[in-house]
Amino acid sequence: MRVPSVVIISSAAIALAGGALVAQPPQSAPPAQAQQTQPPQGRGRGPGGGRGPQGTPIEEGQECPPGTTEFRHLRCAAPVQPAPSIVDYRPRSTVVAEEHLVPHAKFPVVDVHTHGTASYVNNPDRIKEMDALNLRVLVDLSGGTDPNTIKQKVDAINNSPFKDRFRVFANVNWEGAGGPGWKEKALADLAQSVKNGAIGLKVFKELGLRNHKADGSRLAVDDPDLDPVWDLAGKLNIPVIIHTAEPQEFFSPIDNHNERWLELNLFPNRQSPPTEYPSFEQLMKERDHMFAKHPNTRFIAAHFAWYGNDLRRAARLLDSCPNVYLEVAAVLYEFGRQPRASAEFFTKYQDRIMFGKDTYEATEYPYYWRVFETKDEYFDYYRGYHAFWKMYGMNLPDDVLKKMYYKTALKVEPGLPQTGWPR
Repeated sequence: MRVPSVVIISSAAIALAGGALVAQPPQSAPPAQAQQTQPPQGRGRGPGGGRGPQGTPIEEGQECPPGTTEFRHLRCAAPVQPAPSIVDYRPRSTVVAEEHLVPHAKFPVVDVHTHGTASYVNNPDRIKEMDALNLRVLVDLSGGTDPNTIKQKVDAINNSPFKDRFRVFANVNWEGAGGPGWKEKALADLAQSVKNGAIGLKVFKELGLRNHKADGSRLAVDDPDLDPVWDLAGKLNIPVIIHTAEPQEFFSPIDNHNERWLELNLFPNRQSPPTEYPSFEQLMKERDHMFAKHPNTRFIAAHFAWYGNDLRRAARLLDSCPNVYLEVAAVLYEFGRQPRASAEFFTKYQDRIMFGKDTYEATEYPYYWRVFETKDEYFDYYRGYHAFWKMYGMNLPDDVLKKMYYKTALKVEPGLPQTGWPR
């Protein structure tokens, strides 16, 4: 049977075309006519999953217009469907990774940063909870400014079956500093509070942000009128744990570049606008200057000095002020998103870092154990408004864990129970 010539020609054309496709490199863009004949967006799957939208061009360094995102280099487009809000977007992770939950810390822990926990002393359920977590001691930083209140709390601890599980810090009333009689009362109250059993001094964030001098001006953290208090703490051999400022982004504009946008809109009172408060840098300057002025006093910079997002800056602080220690309360999200750099830092400065949590919540401690003790990958943080990113484990060595969990605390806070700890 004779094959029609048109078929022979067509087959040859196909063969030649196929050879051309193999021999020629792919073009970076199809001809204009081919672009016009592509199926509508969302249909068809060519190389790369479809051509997609044409988009809006932008210049290098320029941002995409609102409502669009960069889908190709220097080209922006809007999604086909309406975008979910920041609070509604909860993507399911498809990562299948090993999971090593850590309900019980590997070594006993001193939590050097808690509030209100002295009241747990006669609560056996709390003690069971602490035992399950391997929390050996909770340090209540909210002891109060009245030496009599300190005595009541310490007496309750000492008269309980769990007297080695709790300790209390004193506070100072900074309001009116520099006024008549303020220094004398502040020093006398602190000294008496220590006699009554307080093992340290806690400074709340109001100092620098909201406290005022006797003349009504803002009370700076490094104000000379406060020097006698820091000096007395050194003479009494007690540490000062100080919370200065807030996370850096609390002082930044509340816009679509602020990584704490959700938190600052859930808790508007955490915003620190420049019209009302000093800048983050001003507060850091004052605090770090105060540290350097008092080398004979031991300071614990709460919340990792708010330098957890800038470990080089944290290193400079520790290198320049050997009397300063850091604690990790409420900033786990910083270490979990940069686990390798954090592990290197924690190892290098293993004698200068202490464990703290801030808010006592039994369900949250295991997140700390998991970040510090495992090398797990891509798992959730316990508060989505603090960190929308995932956590990764630091896999710290045992010697580093022991120092962070209890050894450094025993050295910095001699009023802690000193016996019964692993070597």
